[in-house]
Amino acid sequence: MNYEKTGPGRAALFHTSSFTPHNFLMTDLRQRTKAFALQIIKLYGDLPKSTEANVIGKQLLRSGTSVGANYREAYRARSKAEFVAKLGICLQELEETHYWLELLIEADIMPETQRVPPIQSEANELIAIFTSISKKTKAGMKK
Repeated sequence: MNYEKTGPGRAALFHTSSFTPHNFLMTDLRQRTKAFALQIIKLYGDLPKSTEANVIGKQLLRSGTSVGANYREAYRARSKAEFVAKLGICLQELEETHYWLELLIEADIMPETQRVPPIQSEANELIAIFTSISKKTKAGMKK
């Protein structure tokens, strides 16, 4: 049998050909956070060439692309405590990303085009998902 280690917050071992909703969610989040980073990269490339856009854009680029990297670290965490801590970093980076997106719009650096609201919406959805996973994992640690 081919078994794969899945990390904390998930079953200790699972058969790689079996499907579980939790396993699917974790893989889906790896893909979603990567897609989120790609949206941020494309948005950064479309920012105006001004000092303000450059400064805020680089902050946006750092925080928005780090979500996926930190989630991948959480995915391979060695303990539930490490998993929860890495999810906390993901949440911080998502909140920061949302802040920079708000500044880009409110400072009139980038008009609220059709591209920004879907990115903000995805950030909000990821925040809700990571918050839920973190709370459930913490509750499981107390048992």
